[in-house]
Amino acid sequence: MGSLIQYASGDLPQPFPERLRAFITNSQAVVDLRRYFGIGMPPSEAPFTGSRFEHLAGGGDRPGIADRFAAEDLVAVQTLSVTVPASVALDLLEGRLGVQLSGLLHVIPTDIDMVDAEADILAEGSPADQAWHLLCDQYGVDWVIAGKLLARKRPQLLPVYDNVVRCALGRPRPSFWLALHAALRADDRALHRQSLELRQIAGVPETVSALRVCDVAVWMGHRAEEHACPR
Repeated sequence: MGSLIQYASGDLPQPFPERLRAFITNSQAVVDLRRYFGIGMPPSEAPFTGSRFEHLAGGGDRPGIADRFAAEDLVAVQTLSVTVPASVALDLLEGRLGVQLSGLLHVIPTDIDMVDAEADILAEGSPADQAWHLLCDQYGVDWVIAGKLLARKRPQLLPVYDNVVRCALGRPRPSFWLALHAALRADDRALHRQSLELRQIAGVPETVSALRVCDVAVWMGHRAEEHACPR
């Protein structure tokens, strides 16, 4: 399994911030977020299961559980259409993998948004990057599943990054995490403010992170265009 930096390599036909901004500022994004989270929708139209990703069982970053994986975290990841292999799930809950990740999670902040974090918190070799490598390199976890597991535990700091989002935004250098961090902080944090405004206009609860708003806007927008995104 390659590294996060390897997966996040490649050139983009247009700058990353502009790609992201196009999704966040699109008027359809308000409709998409309301549809995804079931806001103002008729009872016959259920929200997407992913709308429960952050909130299920009180959230993966709540006190007392923020530094360890629990069964509800594995269910939360399933709401995003992936399943942790049974052997890995057992190791997360009862084995050495869970112990190793708990040690790393303990030093990853729970109370900071990506936009407020220093870049070294997300950089290669950081505890977050080590956790990603541990899952992918040592335990053979798919990179999408690894990212979603970590996003469940640190939803304000670590984004969901899957095949649809990668198809929409590309694989920026030196990594998706750092590219997103830089984009959100650029121009006096304009994109971050626009994400918060989008959340407010759509009526999405404030407990949904700005990162998740970005992810849903991109995922829904790109998915609607019916691109043949590679797996």
